Amino acid sequence: MSSSDPNFMQSLARGLTVLEAFADLGPGQSVASLASHTGLPRGVVARCLHTLAATGYVSQDGRQFAVRPRVLRLAETYLSDRSLSALAQPILEQLRDKLGESCSLGVLDGTDILYVARASRSRIMAIGLHVGSRLPAWCTSMGRVLLSALPPREREALLPGELTAHTNHTITDRVRLSDILNIVAREDFALIDQELEIGLRSIAVPVRDRQSRVIAALNVGVNALEHSTEKLQAVVLPCLRDAATQLGAVAGDVIT
Repeated sequence: MSSSDPNFMQSLARGLTVLEAFADLGPGQSVASLASHTGLPRGVVARCLHTLAATGYVSQDGRQFAVRPRVLRLAETYLSDRSLSALAQPILEQLRDKLGESCSLGVLDGTDILYVARASRSRIMAIGLHVGSRLPAWCTSMGRVLLSALPPREREALLPGELTAHTNHTITDRVRLSDILNIVAREDFALIDQELEIGLRSIAVPVRDRQSRVIAALNVGVNALEHSTEKLQAVVLPCLRDAATQLGAVAGDVIT
């Protein structure tokens, strides 16, 4: 939050912070739990909840609060029929049917990769993925593609202070990760081999707009027992690149 910007509405920012907290905590939250999660004073959280309830975005049952379907209106513009998500969906479905594997489109949102479109074949990961899902960017194929497209200083700022291992394959050395991101930038694809979850391999490529700016990443996730890293590069990567080129052409100058 910026106190030096005269156009910055702190009350609006705080309300959005409270609303976003439900995405992490789930429904049935109290003022205390939301205050603890957001770091805002309880009185501020209580006033935000009162306003959100009065405007129909939050429901109240005693001391418990939950978001209401009205929040979906906030996503309507982003998910409109001319949005990147909508334009990507048929391309993802064609790619899924061609490869027989799940495909996803993601964008960078802070330190996370945010799934904005997905065509699923079967559940590979223990955690189900869907539009709106988030994963840490630094250890995902789409995240590494998007991080590699950033200037080094900006890229470094989006890496967590400590790289926590998710499996015994996770790369947690910052120097090695930096080297990998440089390779991704040079080779124009990223391959993750069971770093996020045992049994999961994924490969991703950038999606570029008409000015060659990276606006998203496209990936395919596979079962490590069924697909070697060599097969991913030889068979899946060319299909991914074709799909990314197709999406970039139809997306034009869509703002993600």
